[in-house]
Amino acid sequence: MPAAIAREWILLRLACQMLTRVPAARGVAYTPLLDAASVRYYPLIGIFVGLAGAAAFAAGHGVFGAPVASVTAIAAIALLTGALHEDGLADTADGIGGGRSAERALEIMRDSRIGSFGVIALVLTLAIRIAALAAVTSHSAMAGAWALIAAESLSRAIMVAIWHTAPAAKSGGLSVASGAPGLVAVLAAGAIATIALIVAAIIALGPAVAVLGVALALAAAYVFSRITVRTLGGRTGDTLGACQQIALVAFLAGV
Repeated sequence: MPAAIAREWILLRLACQMLTRVPAARGVAYTPLLDAASVRYYPLIGIFVGLAGAAAFAAGHGVFGAPVASVTAIAAIALLTGALHEDGLADTADGIGGGRSAERALEIMRDSRIGSFGVIALVLTLAIRIAALAAVTSHSAMAGAWALIAAESLSRAIMVAIWHTAPAAKSGGLSVASGAPGLVAVLAAGAIATIALIVAAIIALGPAVAVLGVALALAAAYVFSRITVRTLGGRTGDTLGACQQIALVAFLAGV
């Protein structure tokens, strides 16, 4: 295998292991440089995650209907990803909601226990995801499945972009150790998500619906990013996960 292709294969495996429970990168010699480069494939892993959710959705829809199918899809995604980004959302909500200063907020976010703000954030976002997916499916089961795939890919591309642009809130942590993704990684991630969106728009959603979903996802992620910079001083690994969840919810609500 040519060296360039072998390196990209390693990057893809690292991205898969980082974002899911699949031990795809066993035997790979980890370096922060490789980890930072692997983020270009995050939206591709998002497509994989979305396909798993869509499969669970299709199985549930045929037996129970749209509302229960939406729950099974989100449950399957949480199992596959280990609820990685949901955990980041809960920690961020606890920190911003309970911390009166940036230092105190970051201290709260390091606590593994979940607080009331985290519970509320999880309940609300899960409820919106379920309701929005069920509403989309009321028009077409195919639309619901493709909305899920596009949302999982786009939200991870947006997360990579925020990682690139926002300053670090602290000197340590995962988002700092790996370094901010370079522009090439951001553009590659954006290209992958764009392909997923175009396919979803052509097959099931339609251009206007897809554009509206993207616009809301971008707007929500931008506002959230400004809030984290103002309240925490920048991004952390938790806020990046929270950003993914917020962009995901906004896209599905828009669709």
